[in-house]
Amino acid sequence: MPVRRFALPLLAGLAVATLLAGCTSTPAATSSTPVAGGKLVYASGDAEPTCLDPHVGGNYPQALVATQYLESLVSKDTDGTVIPWLATEWKVSDDALSWTFTLKPGVTFTDGTPFDAAAVAANVAHIQNPATGSSTGYLALAKVLKVEALDAQTARFDLSEPDSALLDSLSQPWLAMESPTAIARPQADNCVSPVGTGPFMVKQWNRQQSIILTRNDSYTSPPADAGHTGPAYLDEIDWTFLPDSTSRYAALQTSTVDMIDNVQPDILSQAASNPSVVAIDAPRPGASNRLELNSSKAPFDDAKVREAFIRSADVDSAVKSLFFGTATRSYSALSSVEKDGISEPDLFTYDQSAAASLLDAAGWTGRDADGYRTKDGKTLELAFPVSTNQSIPAEQSLFEQLQATAKQAGFKVDLAPLDLSSWYAALGSNSYDLVSAPYTKVGPDVLRVLFDSSGTVPAPSGYFANHAQVKDPALDALLTRASETTDGAEAATLYAQAQKIVLEGFYILPLYDQQNHYLLRSAVKGVRAMPTVSTPTLYDAWVQR
Repeated sequence: MPVRRFALPLLAGLAVATLLAGCTSTPAATSSTPVAGGKLVYASGDAEPTCLDPHVGGNYPQALVATQYLESLVSKDTDGTVIPWLATEWKVSDDALSWTFTLKPGVTFTDGTPFDAAAVAANVAHIQNPATGSSTGYLALAKVLKVEALDAQTARFDLSEPDSALLDSLSQPWLAMESPTAIARPQADNCVSPVGTGPFMVKQWNRQQSIILTRNDSYTSPPADAGHTGPAYLDEIDWTFLPDSTSRYAALQTSTVDMIDNVQPDILSQAASNPSVVAIDAPRPGASNRLELNSSKAPFDDAKVREAFIRSADVDSAVKSLFFGTATRSYSALSSVEKDGISEPDLFTYDQSAAASLLDAAGWTGRDADGYRTKDGKTLELAFPVSTNQSIPAEQSLFEQLQATAKQAGFKVDLAPLDLSSWYAALGSNSYDLVSAPYTKVGPDVLRVLFDSSGTVPAPSGYFANHAQVKDPALDALLTRASETTDGAEAATLYAQAQKIVLEGFYILPLYDQQNHYLLRSAVKGVRAMPTVSTPTLYDAWVQR
């Protein structure tokens, strides 16, 4: 079968990290010679994973830590170009229904199992097995029928339909490669100690405290843009869970910890004037942070009511007052790092008068004793479950401000702070009218996951991604064509048309990019955020003594 080949050279010496001194764009000063050895203490403010295998479920806390011990077939550079990792080259058939990957030779999982084409096939089967309970990986592989091992170093992906986003999907940690021997164990065992080919290994998980990672001394497979080859410099990583933002920053200032994530806006503002602290700003790709309006039921099955709510939301003032200049208002369905994103600020202006006229036109003309709009004796009430694990305090305060401005228009917004499992249950039972549900996926194909009609059907994990519950055949057709074309310009046009339907239908209220801020002591060198999903990699990291 004729093929079109996409082969990229291994660029093992290319360093692409940009570390921001304070919160500026000035690169941090670096020492000339890395020092091997020692321990790095990483304090995470994100939720502790319930499973360290990102094939199971597939959320961002899993990706954060799994980046240290699991590796993907491909990665991306800072320009967004797909580059080699565990695959050295790839080719796609003329009908775009087969992708053939040549694998890096001599790579071994840390349990001694060879990394080969059979391992790739086993990983895809593991993600697609309903018993695994995958969501992010499962949805990303929706078009993959099977993976065949042509020989030890050659794996062929056969697809049901062309998938121009396949490489983007395979770059994500939720589709990273794990030892077939390890994933054959009971899931509970693999959740505690997944086995990869990465620079570190899971040594011990002390639940509700820390994960201890130790160096893989036999490591040979860095991505093409890594800063060095061979084993990592660090002996050990102590991945500690420290939920309180102020406590994390205090620990960083006293050198009790070396690096922190989930940095809050007020802390970032303080850190900007601290010369002993370095900041990395790494917005996540894929979708913007946004509110999704459930269009499957009243009151948001009426586009006029959706627009009225959006016009009643004073997002700009809330972002300015709560984020101290660390976040920029978005008017797009996509993150600012996605080059195919379009922005429509005129659709999201704060206008209480327009909101009132729209609600009048939609028949919500009455008022109850508390001033909320009514229609046929029913109050205009909105259920808004909030995940306290995923929404930072500043964002929760923003929701409260939007609750107040929506009240001026006559909406009664019921904010319900929930833990992660309760929040998922609320979504799964359709017990919400609006929700903030972060979703990270490399590339504009995230639009298909979030807004195609098929996205209202739960994955085996029970999770579905189309929380706005958009069911528009014209939108589905655009997203399908965009996912199938190999013409970048055509795809950009199709994605733009799709975004217009979503934005002009008032199915979402964009807020800002998904925030990803890291702070580290200036003595810590070589840390960078992966250009894929912006998780930190500590492979090149070392501590100056």
